[in-house]
Amino acid sequence: MAKEEFRVYNSMTQQKEIFKPHVPGHVSMYVCGVTAYDLSHLGHARAAVNFDVLYRYLQHMGYQVTYVRNFTDVDDKIIRRANELGEEPLSLSNRFCQEYINDMADLHCLPPTHQPRVSEHMEQIKDMIAQIINNDCAYEVDGDVFFAVDKSPNYGQLSGQKLENNRAGERVAIDSRKRNPADFALWKAAKPGEPSWDSPWGPGRPGWHIECSAMSAHYLSFKFDIHGGGIDLIFPHHENEIAQSFAACQESCVSYWMHNGHVTNNNEKMSKSLGNFFTIREITQQYHPLALRHFLISAHYKSPLNYTLSQLESASDAWMTLQDCEDALSSLEKSRKEGPEQKGKTARVTPAAQECISKLRSEFQTKMSDDLNAGPILTGAFQEALKFINSSLNMLKKKQQKQQQLAVIQSLVEIEKEVKEVLTVLGLLSSSAYSEVLLQLKDKALKRAGLVESDVLHLIEERALARKNKDFPRSDQIRADLSVKGIALMDVGTETIWRPCVPVDQVQPPPPVEQENIALPAEQNTASTGGSKSFKQ
Repeated sequence: MAKEEFRVYNSMTQQKEIFKPHVPGHVSMYVCGVTAYDLSHLGHARAAVNFDVLYRYLQHMGYQVTYVRNFTDVDDKIIRRANELGEEPLSLSNRFCQEYINDMADLHCLPPTHQPRVSEHMEQIKDMIAQIINNDCAYEVDGDVFFAVDKSPNYGQLSGQKLENNRAGERVAIDSRKRNPADFALWKAAKPGEPSWDSPWGPGRPGWHIECSAMSAHYLSFKFDIHGGGIDLIFPHHENEIAQSFAACQESCVSYWMHNGHVTNNNEKMSKSLGNFFTIREITQQYHPLALRHFLISAHYKSPLNYTLSQLESASDAWMTLQDCEDALSSLEKSRKEGPEQKGKTARVTPAAQECISKLRSEFQTKMSDDLNAGPILTGAFQEALKFINSSLNMLKKKQQKQQQLAVIQSLVEIEKEVKEVLTVLGLLSSSAYSEVLLQLKDKALKRAGLVESDVLHLIEERALARKNKDFPRSDQIRADLSVKGIALMDVGTETIWRPCVPVDQVQPPPPVEQENIALPAEQNTASTGGSKSFKQ
């Protein structure tokens, strides 16, 4: 696919545009990361997964990508949480940076090129603040440095917010020392018991917004291609980034601003007040991380994503079906290699298989090139490919001429290549053996059902005895009771096995983790969330 065909929605212009990087063949991308003071939540997961899909797709198109995603490890909320726990702020943030990295690995998010932390880039931050002051766009008061929004004539260009409509004091108390109530802090004077760094304005620490301007400029220059994050970051965070970056360097320019949508819970916005918030860890304790990833890319990245247990169950079932398909194809390939060599016999892909491959390839390119519309790829032509694979595998069980069998096998080999390519770009291809994946899925299904495997095996034995005694109502009841809990019994010959399934009835939400381990995002700087900054269970 030609690179110029890729269109992305630019939040700045509010329209889709053909993607053209500053440097041909190379893409520079910055995505706002998390404030590391607790376990990351579902909104963080949505942002991370969707921008990971973008990262993978750009590489798939042949671009070299420099991807930067920051950690905020110095912040008011980190300090407050550290004080509550009696821990050093940087120690606490370092711990939760690592927890976030662990969650991202579980979700198959590729590590960015750089993952800078605020505490390691104080010199770059102070240099940018000094430049903004020198350009008469910021002022110092009692060790604090404020950005003068009146010096930014285009303030509001991204968000549409006007200065006269900016409700100062809604998020923080109005500071009478400010020239304009909308002015925001670039540097905060040190307070007793808080971490601080020396600066030309006295000891202190950075404000929130300046860190992303300084680190993006350091790793990508003042001109780069893509800046991403959650839609909730458009104002004030990204608006302030634009203002201060331009104040430091008038050549500052981001070509494409990309924002992912909110996450809702049963069509209600996730929030602390509603008590409907989930951490990544809460969900992956009971569902496979790649089932969660499947769910997270099921809706277009810009659209709201509604979290329900039924949708997560369906995503888990769909992902398990993918694994079953991959296992069957892998077994076929293994038996083909171990079988007798077919000398002098060649086989072509069947016309039906070629049509299936062409449709999947075309749909993948069409959807992904249209503003990364990944969700529909997992339906449509992809489902047709899976049905074709299952049909072909069943065909191989029937007696056929050797040449016909070879054609079917060759067709399956070629379709598998296309399916794997799609799954790799979407980050849904497991690196674990099928047997290990199945054990993981079964373990999590048991947790959701509130059972252990011995319980299921005991019920299988009881059902077998009921069938032997022709007590079919009891046999049927056992199977029905388990299916309600997401456990499907399958009779294979004389043996009964069990597998996870979508529960017949709605199950209860996953139980919360211990209260002290739940993230407590406040009103800002959860960066690149998929929803409100007041997320909390």
